[in-house]
Amino acid sequence: MDFSHSPKTQEYLARVKAFIAEHIAPIEDDVYQFSHDINAHGNFREWQLHPQVEALKNTAREAGLANLFLPDAQLGQGLTTLEYAPLAEEMGRYAFAPEIFNCNAPDTGNMEVLYHFGSTAQQNQWLTPLLAGEIRSVFGMTEPQVASSDATNMEARITFEDDEVVINGTKWWSTGLGHPNAKVIIFMGLSNPENDRHAQHSMVLVPVDSQGLTIKRMLTAYGDYDAPYGHGEMVFDNVRVPRENLIVGEGQGFAIAQGRLGPGRIHHCMRAIGMAEQALEMAIKRGLSRVAFGSPIIELGGNKERIANARMAIEQARLLTLQAAWKIDNLGVKHAMVDISAIKVVVPNMLESVVDMALQMHGGAGMCNDFPLARFAAGARMLRLADGPDEVHMAMVSRLELRKYK
Repeated sequence: MDFSHSPKTQEYLARVKAFIAEHIAPIEDDVYQFSHDINAHGNFREWQLHPQVEALKNTAREAGLANLFLPDAQLGQGLTTLEYAPLAEEMGRYAFAPEIFNCNAPDTGNMEVLYHFGSTAQQNQWLTPLLAGEIRSVFGMTEPQVASSDATNMEARITFEDDEVVINGTKWWSTGLGHPNAKVIIFMGLSNPENDRHAQHSMVLVPVDSQGLTIKRMLTAYGDYDAPYGHGEMVFDNVRVPRENLIVGEGQGFAIAQGRLGPGRIHHCMRAIGMAEQALEMAIKRGLSRVAFGSPIIELGGNKERIANARMAIEQARLLTLQAAWKIDNLGVKHAMVDISAIKVVVPNMLESVVDMALQMHGGAGMCNDFPLARFAAGARMLRLADGPDEVHMAMVSRLELRKYK
């Protein structure tokens, strides 16, 4: 397999890097300080976007750098998963950068669902404004009452009454629920309990302002609300939406999810690799610039070996992720399952290790908001749970590996 970047990728990569250097990197501290000062509380209804974020979204769109994730030359830029991967890595260096390019989670996955599975009416109502960056979206899957590592445990109910879908239950860790522009939720719930366990659930589109839907609270991740995006808990009490809001049909939730999560995990992992690259760069610069006991601290305590281990781990993680992307593009998600599960374990663990090393190199400064490392650490730890914990993905890898010997 040849993982060298195509000329098209090289062109977009140069443009994304230049855009980040000119527009995003200079305002990084301002954006995070704004979020800390204005949004560092649980009253999500008062959360605000940094004013330059919306302006930069328009600038990126005018530069032809919006919707880079979508492999459609009309609605996106026509990039394959492999071609988009290095662009996601660059975005991962700055937590707010993906939104600038309209490539942030969970919107990318939700847009892919609507693009591949949505009806024409659903696409017109929700996909069009999402692609235009006018609204944001939420994905409701995880539940507080059950072990959500087994997604078939979902208890939130979807029932059907004449021409309506009726929804009851609680969802939490629904990313993006606190965003000021969040307008629609893709809700996954138990609809057909009589079917086989992977054909019991459905997905339905639910407007955020639906009657009977209560946003109970925003959850902190390591003490931070991750504003203005947020991870929320929401309660559905006889929420009613038109039956036309059902995506594909009854019992199709897991089939849709399989198509949604493959490319999405590539995006997550490549952003994480970008974060790891940023952390490693910061560690090296810190280690070279600070002196202790008469020597630069990079010379002390095995720090050179830690730098070497970080570089090797990042390169291994990147190659594995690019291989997964190549298989998705050339063989399909079904034939990339081992790789997709593998990167979901390998990359967050690598990121956690690299960030921890960089934190140690920075000493007390790494723990506060003077540097993004504490945010990186929280993101790395959460990524080991999001979209399935390590153990679930390792079980998938082992199951497919053992199948070869039957």
